[in-house]
Amino acid sequence: MSNFTEKVCFFLTWVFQGSNYLSAYGYGVMHRMHHAYVDTEKDPHSPKYDSNLFSMMWRTKSIYQDINNNRIELDTKFTKNTPQWAKFDNFASSTTSRVIWGLLYTLFFYFFATAWWQWLFLPVAFLMAPIHGVIINWFGHIVGYTNFQVNNTSKNLLPFDFLMMGEGYHNNHHKYSHRANFGGIRWYEIDPTFYIMIFLNSIGIIQLKKRAIAIKS
Repeated sequence: MSNFTEKVCFFLTWVFQGSNYLSAYGYGVMHRMHHAYVDTEKDPHSPKYDSNLFSMMWRTKSIYQDINNNRIELDTKFTKNTPQWAKFDNFASSTTSRVIWGLLYTLFFYFFATAWWQWLFLPVAFLMAPIHGVIINWFGHIVGYTNFQVNNTSKNLLPFDFLMMGEGYHNNHHKYSHRANFGGIRWYEIDPTFYIMIFLNSIGIIQLKKRAIAIKS
């Protein structure tokens, strides 16, 4: 995408993730490390090397912060062409930004919640990023089925992945990590995000590489 469109996406990420904002750079580098070191001691998040999901997510958080704050040396294969807008990341990831979003969430519930049990969803709003991380990085390596024998524990969480917008096809993704379509191996494996990308590609907002939309290679 163009530099302007990339910056618009940074801003929209902040708007829609709010207090859960994740840096595209930090997350992108960490994701590349996960694929390079999957299910080894160097993996930023692996159920094989953490006793429980809380310790895994704490280690993930620590590595993510080390990447964003330049506290660890990184191989250029992890950082090359990874989107980065450091000034905006610093603002969107700041305590001030997260607290303001938290107050806005609380005010929303205060004015619109109509029953006590609805307030139980407020902590979910605060913790959406770690909850998503647990679903994919913990359960996505423990629960589900496999289409491919790979050298890691990745699983496809659901035959029809409407909850994670296709990201739950984790086994498929680890087999063909370059593909934009995480589904498509079996007829019922539909990746909604892939079709959104196809649409954005068709109107020129993004440009998908041919290799990314290839069926298998």
